[in-house]
Amino acid sequence: MRGSKSMAVSSTTKPTCANCTRFSTAVKASPGNQTQTSGAILAMSVQFGRWNFDGQPCAAEYLEKVRTTLAPYGPDTDEVYAKDGVQILYRAFHTTKESHRETQPHISPSGAVITWDGQLDNRTDLISDLGDVQAKSTDIEIVATAFERWGQNCFARLLGDWALSIWNPVSRTLLLAKDPIGTRHLYYWFDRDQVTWSTILDPLVRFAGRTFDLCGEYIAAWLSIPMYPAVHLTPCIDVYAVPPSSAVFLRPGRHAVSKYWDFDPSKKIRYRTNAEYEEHFRVVFRKAVQRKLRSHNPVLAELSGGRDSSSIVCVADTIIANNEADCPRLDTISYYDDSEPNWNERPYFTKVEEKRGRRGWHVDVNARDSQLTNQTESQAEAAVLRFEQTPGYHGQTSPQLKDCLTTQGNRVLLSGIGGDEVMGGVPSPGPELEDLIARAQFRRLAHQLKIWALQLKKPWIHLFCEAAREFLPHWLVGAPPQVRPAPWLQTKFVNRHRTALTGYHTRTKLFGPLPSFQTGVVTLESMRRQLSRTALPYQPPYEKRYPFLDRDLLEFMFTVPRDQVVRPAQRRSLMRRALAGIVPDEILNRKTKAYVARAQMVGLSRDWTKYAAATQNMALGSLGIVNPQLITEALQKARRGEDVPMISLMRTFWVEGWLKQLRALGVVNVGAIEKPALAWQTS
Repeated sequence: MRGSKSMAVSSTTKPTCANCTRFSTAVKASPGNQTQTSGAILAMSVQFGRWNFDGQPCAAEYLEKVRTTLAPYGPDTDEVYAKDGVQILYRAFHTTKESHRETQPHISPSGAVITWDGQLDNRTDLISDLGDVQAKSTDIEIVATAFERWGQNCFARLLGDWALSIWNPVSRTLLLAKDPIGTRHLYYWFDRDQVTWSTILDPLVRFAGRTFDLCGEYIAAWLSIPMYPAVHLTPCIDVYAVPPSSAVFLRPGRHAVSKYWDFDPSKKIRYRTNAEYEEHFRVVFRKAVQRKLRSHNPVLAELSGGRDSSSIVCVADTIIANNEADCPRLDTISYYDDSEPNWNERPYFTKVEEKRGRRGWHVDVNARDSQLTNQTESQAEAAVLRFEQTPGYHGQTSPQLKDCLTTQGNRVLLSGIGGDEVMGGVPSPGPELEDLIARAQFRRLAHQLKIWALQLKKPWIHLFCEAAREFLPHWLVGAPPQVRPAPWLQTKFVNRHRTALTGYHTRTKLFGPLPSFQTGVVTLESMRRQLSRTALPYQPPYEKRYPFLDRDLLEFMFTVPRDQVVRPAQRRSLMRRALAGIVPDEILNRKTKAYVARAQMVGLSRDWTKYAAATQNMALGSLGIVNPQLITEALQKARRGEDVPMISLMRTFWVEGWLKQLRALGVVNVGAIEKPALAWQTS
């Protein structure tokens, strides 16, 4: 590859039985250059499989196209399983020392063919429970032994980020599954002749040999204020994503989706003192960060200057200093824009850098955006050749991040996503007041209403009504103003997809689990939808990990009293109390994190000609989704600085551009939209 050093390639062919062949190609970096240089590709592991029910093998040309598509995502090995009409391709991206010894697809003693993409967070516990697994065993070996011992019941015991497929040649069945949070992707498509599954949607759709109808609900969810479609949907009718915390069972004539694990609403943690809650939080949060530091290369962490990313970095530093992490070093990357008056994060992330005694990698967002805007025509054309499921984002890594990753040898990036939602970043009294209403604790309710009313400077009766309305059906009280559909959407489309357009908003149940628990689960489901639409990055890709979405940490936050998480005078109360002395006070006690306010307006002015042209012959208009006249009026109002829902407006143009790319690709019927054949229930 141009710009990278030469690489030695060794190939071996390993017959596993008389009728089954697994081919393995191991790609090794040249000496002294284990982490590839600028211009090379870094990627997470990916798999692709196809099962022809008639037992016929796939065409060689078809498999070669798929292998070429997968190659940039898994540079370390190229392995194939082929037998009785089943072909499974696997390309590895090594992020741990154990992963270098893996051979996949893995064939268990019973003959099950297991393909695994992920990392185990509880290796030690599983090794202890299984008894007959060595400490140096690879993750796939541990998973295979667990499946042999416990069957599908093992899925609930696998902590970490993962997705897997299990082909059983004896029963002629296929099992697909994902972890409870859903950070990894796994898609599938089946008909009466075959089933195809893949980590990446692109080869599954592009090489299917047919066109797919467009899913109307999928588009509607992208046009909603909360955004993000349901976790099981893809843009294509008949193509699905494996939902988080679920297993998909497939064989000719049968397709079943089942949830193998969920949070237990009966679990509760109650201590006598604040100090006990704070100590417990420190333990589980420290463990969550430690698990995500498992890498044989230096780990990179986003450092924005907010509480979430700063907490991850500061806690990770203490873990590494105590020699309790696998990674040799923690690097940071921070973004700033001195031209944005409402987004001055530099003083905050430099405060963390001063504490750790190291300067991180700094990226000027204003310069980065200008560079991305001046994308070459050949790069734009290359994006059209890929089938992307995420409007407005094709996954291409920015040049600055690419330089950072390749220069420092990072293959893992830690993100603070989830902290705001889980730690009580929004100081809302709603869940706490709803708990008191549901449990008929009216004296305590009156006291808390008074305190919250003084803090928020709102009448207590308003706070009570806001809490009480969450128990009422939506047809009676209507959707909250912040999630109402954009005014330029066609009425028929809104009526047909109202649930998706309002963010799958659900009513709080008066009886059963505490309302605060229900709120936590609903918030997590929204995070799952977001993660399921995260495009795999490339040039170079990298593995992203989320300490705040650790399962044990989430269980803890869902089981402690709500007034520990958020208090009238202190958002993120538990987190801030517990991390005092670990994270700089300037970070913990800052009022709010800044957000960019001018960027969208500046972008609109800069690219006005493009936006104006996009309103002509809109694909969304021909599909009966958008009223072109109304969106043109909204665009003109925005240019004049008048009040319009800018997020919805920009998102509409993202979807418009995405639809035109799909039309150019020719694998989706953009002339009509349909409803999905399957519906997924979250509980």
